Amino acid sequence: MLFSRTSLVSALLLGEASAALPPIIMKGTKFFYENGTQFFMNGIAYQQDSAAAGGETTSGKFTDPLANAANCRRDVPLLQALRTNTIRTYAINPTADHSECMKLLDDAGIYVISDLSEPSLSVNRDDPQWNVDLYERYTSVVKELSQYSNVIGFFAGNEVTNNNTNTPASAYVKAAVRDTKAYIKDNVGRWMGVGYAANDDPEIRTHIADYFNCGDVDAAIDYWGYNIYEWCGESTFEKSGYKTQVDFFRNYSVPVFFAEYGCNIPNGAAGRIWQETTALYSDQMTDVISGGIVYMYFQEANDYGLVKIQGSSAVTQKDYGALKTRMASIAPSSTAMSAYTPTNVPQACPDIGEDWAVLGSTLPPKPDSSLCDCMYQSLSCVPAKSLSVKDYGDIFGYICGADPRACSGISGNTTTGVYGAYSMCNATQQLGHVLDAYYKNQNSASTACDFKGQALVTKAAAANDNCKAALASASAANSIAATATGAAATGTSTKNFAAPMPMRNLFSLGDVAVGLYAVVAMGVGAGMVVL
Repeated sequence: MLFSRTSLVSALLLGEASAALPPIIMKGTKFFYENGTQFFMNGIAYQQDSAAAGGETTSGKFTDPLANAANCRRDVPLLQALRTNTIRTYAINPTADHSECMKLLDDAGIYVISDLSEPSLSVNRDDPQWNVDLYERYTSVVKELSQYSNVIGFFAGNEVTNNNTNTPASAYVKAAVRDTKAYIKDNVGRWMGVGYAANDDPEIRTHIADYFNCGDVDAAIDYWGYNIYEWCGESTFEKSGYKTQVDFFRNYSVPVFFAEYGCNIPNGAAGRIWQETTALYSDQMTDVISGGIVYMYFQEANDYGLVKIQGSSAVTQKDYGALKTRMASIAPSSTAMSAYTPTNVPQACPDIGEDWAVLGSTLPPKPDSSLCDCMYQSLSCVPAKSLSVKDYGDIFGYICGADPRACSGISGNTTTGVYGAYSMCNATQQLGHVLDAYYKNQNSASTACDFKGQALVTKAAAANDNCKAALASASAANSIAATATGAAATGTSTKNFAAPMPMRNLFSLGDVAVGLYAVVAMGVGAGMVVL
C-alpha cells in the first residue's frame, strides 16, 4: 500500500508539534511510526567540534549540544524550517539536564540518534578495548536518553575501523553493540536501536557491513549508518556511486541510512547544491535507503556548516538556503507497515583474509566489574598504591615480553576469537593480574614481586561462593587464552621488549593484542624499558 506524496510530506518530514512524539520502531529494513506509517530520516548532524567527517579530536573535550537550552531555543526553529525530523549528536553528558532541549525538539517533531561514546571514552581503533569503563559510559547514555520518546537509538561506534589495517577494532565495537542491546532489553520498556556508522572504504566496505549484520541477532546491529561523501556538486545517481550502494544494500536485513552526507567539494560548504538530497528521497533509493543526516549544522574550520554562530546569534549560510529549497519538494513514496513483509536475511560473516582479521563467531567478553573486583581481591602480588598509571607501561612491557603467558588473561586474539577473561577490566586490575601471574610463575620468589618498589606482596582475601564460581570460569577461559598466547610467543613474530618501538607494537604478542587502554590514554612514552 502506498501513501499519497502529499500526506507523506506532512507526516514524515514536517514533524508537526505534538504532546509527545511516538517512538520510532523497526521492522525488517524499514523504520515506522507506531501507527504503521513509514519513517524516513531527514536529519542534521548537530554538534560543535564533533570530529566527524573523518576528523579526529585529541583534546578529549566536547560540548553537549542537548544541555544548553538557550542554544536549543535559538537553533530548533532553524532546524524545523529545514523540515528536519532527526538530529544526530556525537557525545552527550549523561549527568546533564537534557529535558528542555528534548522538549523543544519533541515539540518541533524532531527525533534524536546519538553516539554512545565521547572523545576520552570510546573504542580506540589502534588499541581497541571493550571494558568496564566503556560499558558504564555507554549504558549511562542509554539510561539518560531512554526517558525521551523522541530518541530513536544509538551508534556504538563511528568509523572505528576505517581501513584494512585496523579491522580487529570491529570485534570490540560489536561486543559493545551486543551488551548495549542487552541493557536496553533488560532496562528499557520499548525498542531503541543500536547501530554502527561506517566510512566508505573500498577495501573493507563489504566485509564490515557483512560483519556487523552476521551471526547472532542479539549481537548484530539494528541499523547501518553510512558516512558517505561520494556525490560532489553536479553528478548523477550512477556516476556518484549511489546506485552501487543501493544495489549492495538491497539484500541487507536491517535499515540503512546515510549517517553523514554532504560533500563540500569543489566549492566548500557555500557551493553545496544538494542534488544528492533529491536523489536520496526519490523512488530510486527509498525502497533501500531510509533517508539521511546532513553533515552538519555548525559552520566550523572544516567548512561543512549550514549555520554560522556569531556571538549568541545563528546566521544561516548559502547552503542552508539551497537545502531548504530542495527539502521543500521532497515527498518520498512509502509503504505501510501492515503491507510490508520482510524477506531479507542476515549476511554471512566474512572470512579471515588480507583485508579482514576478525572471526565472526566470537566476541570479547561482557564487562563485569564484580568479576574484576573478585579477581583483584584474590591476588598475592599487586601494584603499589604509589605507582602512577603513567608508569604501568614499563611493568607491562617487561612481564609480557619475559613471560607472555602471564599476560594471557588480558589478551585478545580477533582472528581466533580467543579473549582473556580479564581483558575487560580496568588498567590497575589488569596490571594486578599480570603481576600476580608472573609472581606465581616464578614460584612466588620475593624478587618477582618488587619492580623497584612498584609492586608488593599482599594477602589474598577469602573469596565468597559467588567469587569462587566466577574465578573458576575465568580461569578456564584464561587457560585457553594462555595456549593461544604461548603459541604466538614461540613464533617468529615475538617482540623484543627491550628495544624501543611504537607502543602499538609493544603490546602485540604475535597476533595477540594486549589491551592497555588506560596506559595509552595516559600517554606513556613510545618505548618500554626492561626493569
